[in-house]
Parts: sequence; structure tokens; C-alpha cells
Amino acid sequence: MISENCKIPLPPTVTLSNISRQRLTRFSAPSREVSPLITYALRGLRRCWMTELGRWSHIYHLDGRSQPNQSIPASDVFYTLNVLLGLSRIGHLATGHEFDLPETFRTNVALVPKLNSPKYVYGMALWVAAELGFDIPTDTRKAITSVVENRKYWEAFRAQDLGLILIGCVEQARLDPGRWASTAHDLFEFLSERYSCPSGLFYDAAIGARRRFSSFATHTYLTLACYKFGEWSGNKRALALAKASTRTLIELQGPRGEWPWFFYTPGRRVVDWYEVYSVHQAGMAPAFLECAEQHDVPGATEALVRGFRWILGQNQLNRSMLWKHLGMMCRSQVRKGELDDKRKRAARAIVNTLSGRSGSLIDSSEVELRLECRSYELGWILWSFGRRSDLAEIQCHPDLV
Repeated sequence: MISENCKIPLPPTVTLSNISRQRLTRFSAPSREVSPLITYALRGLRRCWMTELGRWSHIYHLDGRSQPNQSIPASDVFYTLNVLLGLSRIGHLATGHEFDLPETFRTNVALVPKLNSPKYVYGMALWVAAELGFDIPTDTRKAITSVVENRKYWEAFRAQDLGLILIGCVEQARLDPGRWASTAHDLFEFLSERYSCPSGLFYDAAIGARRRFSSFATHTYLTLACYKFGEWSGNKRALALAKASTRTLIELQGPRGEWPWFFYTPGRRVVDWYEVYSVHQAGMAPAFLECAEQHDVPGATEALVRGFRWILGQNQLNRSMLWKHLGMMCRSQVRKGELDDKRKRAARAIVNTLSGRSGSLIDSSEVELRLECRSYELGWILWSFGRRSDLAEIQCHPDLV
């Protein structure tokens, strides 16, 4: 039952011009109400914040241990950039934290080349800098440029690398087209030639046998990149790829709104459903489905709502994935015995592929929870719902209060 008093304001857009003009050092307390969903995610992020390191944690463990935050520096930095991306969407409504966003960005983005970060982190740095209007330190900018502009690196890009780098270039090109537009166009042409597949799904890499096996993350990042590039450039091919991927993923969505994890791209098949990740249900799928709604893809809104209901308890275990007292959500539902073993999952996918079978959901008695939450998961919620003024069924659900 949704309260009639629940109001979902549309937060102001945070742009380069208004941040540069006001020289904001913090997002101040809000002057208007915030949806319970946004308040919930912010509450969880407060717990993930590691004051001594100035960043959000790699893992917040939900098993009751006395020190729940676990730090892995390279992962912390990426997740912190992802959280900053989410915060860019809610403007001054980031209530109750007083995080110094420019300082958090500056100190963490400076670590990206020093930590030998994955290439996708460079793309996230470009994207966040554009959304918040922040300058990237010289050493990091040089490292990003050396990767983005050197085509010898492109062949080794996984889908997440290419997707986030393309989005970062597009968002930078909105501000400085003379510097970034040509690179964005070249990256999309590379994506179109090497990562698209007639099945409607994307390949995970440009070369190698592994490219044919794709994850839900593969499709999230490349689909979102195609939407972003197509909207900016007017490229119809990009929008067609994005919409085809969206339609295919909606067709393959599970009966309870589950987004499957592993696909065989040429066969347009799910070859393993597990793990089913909360971040896909609550944050990453809603990110590209918001674009799909704007481009009139049939069923996009319904798929988004079904997916989020999975978080609220309409899943195999018939239990909420929310940890209400912490403002967290449990990371995933996984096959028993496979919390620390990816080999069985890989073998199962290969067998299903070779036999021509699709993967299937298993009995709930064989499923368990991964008892952790990651800060970027909450950051994706901020991104996907921070500027929405609809979907009260989700944003004002009583379990969020």
C-alpha cells in the first residue's frame, strides 16, 4: 500500500555551469522532500563510507562481523566514482552526509593510474567528471588519453571497458566536442563492427572464443553506451542496437523479474541464470530501461518494475533483499556451494552451449544469499531513480521507510 502523502520531487540537474558558477564544495541539506528510495540508498552509503580513507568500501559484509567494511583499494576507487556518478543525479538533495565531493573525486581519481586500474575505470572517471563539472588531474588525464587514443589497446577491451569509455567520451564531448567527438565516433564504429551480433545481444570482447559468452553487465554497459552515443550524435544505428538489445533482454527476463547472469550471444540464449544480482535488478537494468522508455521500447517500464519487485520479495526465496536497519540490500542469490567457486558456473555454461540447451532456474532449496552489499550498488540506485518523479510503487514502498 503506497502512502498518498508520498511525494517524489524531480531534483535539479547538476551541470558544469551551475557547479562552476557556485563552486560547490558540498551538497547542502535539501529544501524539498526526497523519495524513500533515495533516502534509503543514502543511509546505506553513510555506513559504507571509510572516513580514514576518504572513499566508499569494496564490501560491506552483512554477516554481523564487528568491522563490516572491507577495503580493496582499486575496487574502492571504482566504486567511489560510481557513487559520485549517482550523487550527480540528485544534486543538493544528497542529505545528511556532507561529503566533500570535489575532494573525494580529486583524491580518488588521482589514484586510478597509480593502482593500475582496469580500463573501464578510466571511462567512469571521464563520465563522472563531465556530470559533476570537475577537472581531472593531469597525471590521470594523461593516462586516460594514452588508453583511449591508442587503438592497440582497443582489441583487448572487454565490454565494460568499451562501454564506459564510450559513455565517458560522449559526456566529455558534450562539453568539449573539439577534443572528444572524433574519438567517440571512432569508438562507436569499433563497437558496431566488433561487438554487435545479429542475435540482438552483444559480444563481450572483440576477439577470442570467450567473446561469445556475455554477462548481464556486458549488455548493460554496451546498451547504455549505444543509447548515450545515439542520443548525442543522432546516429540511428546506435539507437537501433540499443533498442534491439533491450528488447532481447526483456524477452529473456525471468518469470519473477530475474535478470539472468550469463548468455551465449550467437544463440540468443541464457546458459546460466546465477548469480542473480540485486544491483542488476535495482540499479543497472533501470539505467538502460530509463533510456528505453524515452525511446518507446515496448515493455520497458513493466520490465523495470518486475525487476525491482524481485528486490522487494517476489523472488525464488520469497524474501526481501533489503537490510532495512542498515539501508543496504543483499548482493545476490547464488547456487549453494558456489559462493567462492566460479569454475562450476563456467563449466555449466559451456555444457549448455555445446548441447544447445538453455539454462534454467533451479529449486529454491538449492539457492542461498551472498551476505554482502557493495557501495556501487547503492550508487546505481541514485543514478537510476535520482531524477525520476514517477514509479511511486518502487520509490515509496513501505519497506524502505
